[in-house]
Amino acid sequence: MQLVVGRIGKPHGVRGEVTVEVRTDEPEARFAPGTVLRTEPGATPPPTSDEPGVPFQVPAELTIEEARFHQGRVLIAFEGIPDRNTAEALRGTLLVVDSADVTPPDDPEEFHDHQLVGLAVVTPAGERLGEVARIDHAPSSDLLVLRRPEGRTALIPFVRAIVPEVDLAGGRVIVDPPAGLLDL
Repeated sequence: MQLVVGRIGKPHGVRGEVTVEVRTDEPEARFAPGTVLRTEPGATPPPTSDEPGVPFQVPAELTIEEARFHQGRVLIAFEGIPDRNTAEALRGTLLVVDSADVTPPDDPEEFHDHQLVGLAVVTPAGERLGEVARIDHAPSSDLLVLRRPEGRTALIPFVRAIVPEVDLAGGRVIVDPPAGLLDL
C-alpha cells in the first residue's frame, strides 16, 4: 500500500525548490537529503516543457537533494529539477512511500493511518457502527472518519475517552460515543 507523505505545492524562488504540504508525522526523516520518494501525479495535468512538442512527464521517483524548514513550511530541492518552470510542472504531485518500508511505532497507543483504515468500528457491547474510511488530522485531535452502514459518514475524535481500544489483530476499533455524536 502506498502512503502519501507530502504533496508538492508551488515553486519557491527560481532554482527549482518547491513547497511541500507535509502529510507525515516524521518530516525530518521522510524528507532527508538523499531520500527517494515515489510520485503519483496530482489532479492538475502537467504543463508542457519548453521544448516544442515534448510534454513534461513527472518522474516516477524524485530524489531529495536538499530540504529545509522556512516559516513553517518545508522547502525541497529535488535532483534534476533545475528551475522554477520545471518545479511548477510538479505542482500537485503526491509524494508516496510503501507502507512496508514504514517502521511500526514503538508506542502501543500510536498508529499509522493505513493501520486503521478499513477496521470495523464497534461499541463496547459489540454493535457494529461501520468502518474507518480515513483519518482526518485536525489541529485539536485526529478524527476517525466513520463510514456508516447506510452510507453516511460520521466524525469521531480519536481520543481515549471515546476510543478506548484499538484491536489491530482483531481488525476492530472499539468506540464509546457520547449520545448524539454519530447523528451530527
